[in-house]
Amino acid sequence: MFKRIKEDIKSVYHRDPAARNNFEILTNYPGLHAVWYHRLAHKLWNANWKWLARTISTLARWLTGIEIHPGAKIGRRFFIDHGMGVVIGETAEIGDDCTIYHGVTLGGTSWKAGKRHPTLEDGVVIGAGAKVLGPITLHKNARVGSNAVVVKDVPEDTTVIGIPAREASRSKHDGDEIFEAYGISADQQDPLTQAIRSMYSHANAMEAQLHSICCALKSKGFDLTEFDLPDIDCKAILDTNGKQDSTKTDSSQPDTQPKSDKSN
Repeated sequence: MFKRIKEDIKSVYHRDPAARNNFEILTNYPGLHAVWYHRLAHKLWNANWKWLARTISTLARWLTGIEIHPGAKIGRRFFIDHGMGVVIGETAEIGDDCTIYHGVTLGGTSWKAGKRHPTLEDGVVIGAGAKVLGPITLHKNARVGSNAVVVKDVPEDTTVIGIPAREASRSKHDGDEIFEAYGISADQQDPLTQAIRSMYSHANAMEAQLHSICCALKSKGFDLTEFDLPDIDCKAILDTNGKQDSTKTDSSQPDTQPKSDKSN
């Protein structure tokens, strides 16, 4: 038992730069306390002391703000950072070296008996506020961004974000990489936003070509007033930070926004 506690304390240093010493971790990390309470409750649950196991689980929730059903299966070096509001259901299964943050729910989507909660394989990270629902599997080293809602399996070494969660990136993780605190890095983009940005660039290119055609026809004396189009600028919306990125240019977009030449 004490060996597992030492192992849990040691794993915190890699995942929380605020950790200063063993005594501080031992006394002030409710995520660890909740896991330790769960180990006792889980043993009682398996020994068919159901009421006592649930009572210990409820006591742990009062003390830590973290609710872990005593029937859940949890592996080694599991770390819950901050912890408040975490809910882990009865049939959830969590592998080794997994990390979840405050507000995470590993919940079920059915009232039927049987497997109804998620399975997390080794090395999974789930960001704050994310909801992982149903009997799905997050495969080894999967990452879930903050506030994502995951209702489908996540492949190995894949990061998902959004509602519903969509794949944002896929890369191999190794033991020497920088730990991504909330399951997502600052340079990752929403795949839906990327698709809209591509459509916007394509529409701008088509508008530029149409503008050139209209100018050529107007020079020949054709009246094409009804083809005049309003200017559209979506850069501020599509940019990740809500600001235009002056360092990036789109080769498919003209230097100036196409405008109708009404002087002809």
